Amino acid sequence: MPTRPSHGEAPNLMLAHNVYFTLKDRSQAKIDSLVKACNDYLTGHPGLKFFFAGVLEPELARPVNDRGFDVALVLVFEDRAAHDVYQTAPRHDQFIAEQKDNWEQVRVFDAIC
Repeated sequence: MPTRPSHGEAPNLMLAHNVYFTLKDRSQAKIDSLVKACNDYLTGHPGLKFFFAGVLEPELARPVNDRGFDVALVLVFEDRAAHDVYQTAPRHDQFIAEQKDNWEQVRVFDAIC
């Protein structure tokens, strides 16, 4: 099994950027609108290897399932540098500006692999 990379080794590893949005207005229309905005603004960035924007699966309600979100966003970047460029990209900033007023909570989980 691979060992956990030490601080400083991360630049050559892929980075998974997982974002979970809980909305103020949890209507289906607003959920669909956020998924569409993710697809419109957050795809096609340099170094992006994988993209997924989707919604909570209502039938999976085991005790270990965290159900405190409406929309899930998963991005995998080729490395930390690509992630860092994405964070300041104009389309990413526009996405935030247009969508943030309906966010009750945003949780971000970043992992290297």
